[in-house]
Amino acid sequence: MTPTAEELYARGRELSAQRRYADAADMLARAAAAADDPDLAARIIGTRAFSLTQTGDSETGERTCREALADPRISPHTRGVLAGQLGSVLVNQGRLDEGLEWLGRAIDTIPDDPIAVANLRLNRSLVHMQRRDLAASTADLENALVVYREHGGPADIAETQHNLGYTALLGGELVRAMREMSAARPVLAGFSPANAAICDSDRAEVLRDAGLVTEAERLLESAAAAFGADGMPQARAEAELHLASSLLRHEPARAEQVARTAARRFRSVGSASWAARAEGIRLRSRMSRGAMDRSGRIRGSARRVDDAEVDAVARELAGAGFRNEAAALRLTRELWRARSGREPGRMPRLAPGASLDVRLMAYEVRAVRAAAAGRIPTVQREAAAGLDELAQWRSAYGSLDLQTSVAMHGQGLLLAGIDSAVRSRRPDRVFEWSERARQLSQQVVPLRPPPDPEVAADLAELRMLRADLPGADWLSDPRAVTLGDRVRQHQWSRTGAADVEARLELTQLQSRLDEDTAALAYVYGSAGLSCVVVTASDAALVELEGWAAAREAIPGLRADLDMVASVRTGPMADVIRRSLAARLADLSRALVDVPLRHAGGRRLVITAPGVLSGVPWSMLPALAGRPFTLAASASRWARSEVVPARRAGFAAGPRVPRGEEEIAVAAASWQGARQLRGEEVTVAEVTALARDVDLLHVAAHGRHAADNPLFSGLELADGVLFGYDVDQVRPVPRTVILSACEVGRSSVRWGEEAVGMTRAWLHAGVGCVIAAPVVVADDDACELLGALHVELAAGAAPAVALATAQTRTGVVAPFQCHGAGL
Repeated sequence: MTPTAEELYARGRELSAQRRYADAADMLARAAAAADDPDLAARIIGTRAFSLTQTGDSETGERTCREALADPRISPHTRGVLAGQLGSVLVNQGRLDEGLEWLGRAIDTIPDDPIAVANLRLNRSLVHMQRRDLAASTADLENALVVYREHGGPADIAETQHNLGYTALLGGELVRAMREMSAARPVLAGFSPANAAICDSDRAEVLRDAGLVTEAERLLESAAAAFGADGMPQARAEAELHLASSLLRHEPARAEQVARTAARRFRSVGSASWAARAEGIRLRSRMSRGAMDRSGRIRGSARRVDDAEVDAVARELAGAGFRNEAAALRLTRELWRARSGREPGRMPRLAPGASLDVRLMAYEVRAVRAAAAGRIPTVQREAAAGLDELAQWRSAYGSLDLQTSVAMHGQGLLLAGIDSAVRSRRPDRVFEWSERARQLSQQVVPLRPPPDPEVAADLAELRMLRADLPGADWLSDPRAVTLGDRVRQHQWSRTGAADVEARLELTQLQSRLDEDTAALAYVYGSAGLSCVVVTASDAALVELEGWAAAREAIPGLRADLDMVASVRTGPMADVIRRSLAARLADLSRALVDVPLRHAGGRRLVITAPGVLSGVPWSMLPALAGRPFTLAASASRWARSEVVPARRAGFAAGPRVPRGEEEIAVAAASWQGARQLRGEEVTVAEVTALARDVDLLHVAAHGRHAADNPLFSGLELADGVLFGYDVDQVRPVPRTVILSACEVGRSSVRWGEEAVGMTRAWLHAGVGCVIAAPVVVADDDACELLGALHVELAAGAAPAVALATAQTRTGVVAPFQCHGAGL
C-alpha cells in the first residue's frame, strides 16, 4: 500500500530527530508531493527546510519556507509554525536578529499549541545563548521543560535538559553543565550516532573550559568525523570551530589550519556569520603564536595580520550578535601589539555578559601594555586583579581535577605578574607571585563528603575493565569512557569548597621559619628560572643561568634513572651510572648550588613550578643528606604541623620481588603494625587499613597515566587502586609512603600545575607523602625504607628521617617528601 502524506511526514520527522537529515529531506519531499491539504504541505516544507539547511542547502531551505509562508490558503496556526521553522533556518545560518524576530512572531501566533510553543522556545533559547543573553535562554528552556514534562516525551525533556547544561557552561557553571549534559546523554545518544556526536561535542566544550583539552579535542575530532560521515557539513564545521578554539591555547599553528577549514565549510553552506566566527579564531591563532604552551615553553612567534581584515571580521561578528567573540579578537590584537612593541589601539568595550576568558584577557592586555612601558606596579595590580576574579570563580570547586585544570585561564596573567616581579629584583614581590602560582590550583580546601557507593561501584567496574583490556589505551574503551566520565562528574559535583586559604607574605613566612630552616621558592617566567631564598632573617633573589641547558637533560635523566634501576650488573651498568651521575651533577649545579650559598646548611622547604616536575631532588649531589620537603605552597607548609605517627600499616602488592620482605623489615620498627600480604591486599582492605592508621606504607607496582593522571594507581591483588579511590578514604593517614614505580610522577597542566597519585593523597588531606617520580630498584627500596622506619618510629619528621636513612645506608634513590615533611 502506498504510504500517505501523513505517514511519510511522520517518517521524515523521525529521521530528522535522528539527525539523518539527507534521508529526512528526501522523505519529506515525497510527503510534500503526496499532500493535498495546503496546511499539511506547508508544515512538511517547513520541516524539510531545516533538514536542507543541515545538509548544506540553506538557500533552498529558506526560499521554500518563504514561498510556503506566502501561500494565502494556509491557516494562521500553520503560518505561525512556518514562521518558527523559518526562524530556525535563519538561526542556523547565523542570522540571529532575523531568526529571533521570526521565532518571537511564531510564539505570539500560536499560544494555544503548548508543544509547538515549547519547541519554538527551545529553538529561541539557542539564539539567546549565542547572544550571551543567558537569563533569557534559561527562561525559555525552563518554560519549555514544564510543558515537555506534562505533554512531551523523554527526548524532548532530555534535549531541554542538555541545553540547560549548555547555558550553564556559558555562564561558567561547569559542574552544573556536566551534570545536566551527562543526565541527558543516555536518552539522546540512544536515537542515533549523530545525536551522540552532538552530546559529545557539547560536553567537549565543558571539558575545554575546565582545562581538560586533551579529552576535549579527542571528542571534537571524533564528533567532526561523525558529522562528516552523516552528511552534516554545518555541524561538522561547528565541531571544527570549537576544536580550533581549544587548540588556540596551546597549538595556535594547528588552530589556524582547523579554523580555516571550518570557515570554508561554513561559507559553502551559506553560514556567513558562522564563517566570521571561524575567521576570528583563525586571526587570533596567527597573533597568538609565541605564547606559553601547556608545558611552560614559549613556542614559535606571532605572525603579522592585516588590521583592516581584523576590523572587518570584528565588525561582522558584532553585527551578527557575537559581541563576545568580536571583543576577544580585538583584545588578542592588542596583546599582539603590546608584545611586539607596536602602538596600542583602542580597547574594546566589553558587553555586560562578556565571558570570563574575555574579562581576563582585558586584564592581561592592560598588564602587558604596562610591562612594555616599564610600569611594574601597574602590571602587578592588573595581573593580580584578574587572578583574584578567577579565584572568585573557582572558589566553589573543590575537585582536584577542576582545581588543577582551571589554571589554564590564568596562565597569561600569571606569566605577566611573574615577569614583572623578576624584573623588579625585589624578593618580596617574586615570592608573592611564586605563591600565586603555587596556589592557583590549590588555594581551595575541598569539602569532602562521605564515600559514595555509586562511585565505588563504577571504580570497581573500571578495575575489571583494566584487567580485561591490558595496555595504555584501556581508557579509550567506550564503557571505560562512560564510567570515567561518571566518576569525574561525581567528584566535580560532590567535592565542594570548605575554605579558601590566604597567601602568606614574605615577612609572615619568615616569622614561621626557625634558624635551621630555609625556603627555596622557584619561579619560571619568560626570562627563565629564578629562585627566592628565604631565611628567618633574610631573603635573596637569584637567577639560575644554567637552567636552559640543564632543562634539556631532564628527559634523558628519567631514562637513565629507569635504566639504573633495571640494569644492576654487567658492562652497561657502569656506563649508565656514569651518565646518570653526570646529568645529576649538571642539574644540581643549575638548580641548587647558587641558592644553597644563601641557605647555608639549613633544612629546606622547596616550592617548584610544574616545569621542575619529575626532578629527583633527593639524588642531586648538593642535597645529599640534607632534609628537605617539596611543599605544595609555602603558605600551606607554614600552616601545617608534623605529627609523629603512632599506628602504622603496611601492604605488599603482587609481583613485587622483595615487597613482603620490605614491609616486614619496615614493620619491625613499630609495635602492633598490621601487614597485608598476598590475596588480602585488595582495594577494600588497603583503604580500610588507611582509615585505621597514622602511617600507611604500600609496596606495589605503580603506573602513571599521563593523560588521565587520577587514573594513575597502585596494582593490588584485585586490580588498581586509582587516584579517584583516594577520594573515598575517610579519614586519611597523616603520612603515606608509596614504594611504587612512577606514582610520584605528575602530569603538568598549563605550565604550573601538576597532578598525579602523590597530589591525590595530599589533596585528600594527608600531611606528607613519600614517593619516587621514577622506577626504583627493589633492593634499594627495601634497604632505604627499612632504615627510614627506624627514624620515623623514633619520632623524627619524615624529611629528617629520609635524609638520615640515606646517610646511614648510603643508598641514593629518588624517594622524596612531599607536603609537611618538616
